[in-house]
Amino acid sequence: MPSSQFSPDHDPSIPDSVTLLDEAGRALECTVEHTFNENGTTYFLLLPVDAPITIIAWDSDEDDADATWVEDNEEIEQVFGDAKAVLAEHNLTLNYAAYTLTVSGELPDVVEEDILTLEVETDEDNVESEQFQFLTHFYHNGQEYEIYTPLAPLLLFARRLPSRQIELLSLEDVQALQPHLRELLIQEIEQEEE
Repeated sequence: MPSSQFSPDHDPSIPDSVTLLDEAGRALECTVEHTFNENGTTYFLLLPVDAPITIIAWDSDEDDADATWVEDNEEIEQVFGDAKAVLAEHNLTLNYAAYTLTVSGELPDVVEEDILTLEVETDEDNVESEQFQFLTHFYHNGQEYEIYTPLAPLLLFARRLPSRQIELLSLEDVQALQPHLRELLIQEIEQEEE
């Protein structure tokens, strides 16, 4: 039976924050929310220090317009300068970080009318609702883009490699760890109730 020991506060070798690097060498600073050990490997539940953002292009001005997520690196690079400029007007700094775009600075208060709810298909062909806070919009080559930040925190799962480097887990790895993540959540709830 595999041993699993949760250790958010007990291991002095666990840092308060880590830096994830992607294949392009971009960095994403994260705080370590929780850790646990499984078969000699330390796993991390991470929260980006800066707020993640999403850039969305709409195919029309109609209420039933379809949203296109700007995720392709080439398209991000094309609109990055314009997005950075309009966010700077709101005292926010756009960062092309590893695995996600982020903004540093103080986000505005959430206003109910500025919340966008999107239905997102999951890998299991289910549909989930996600809510996003509108930050600003801009135009690039005649196309309107809007910039949002998710209202739910972006939690990332990673592991420490033998080289001591921190590696982001694949979706398959996260699914394999689901029983342990549920155990971690139950422990967290029980600690809050004490």
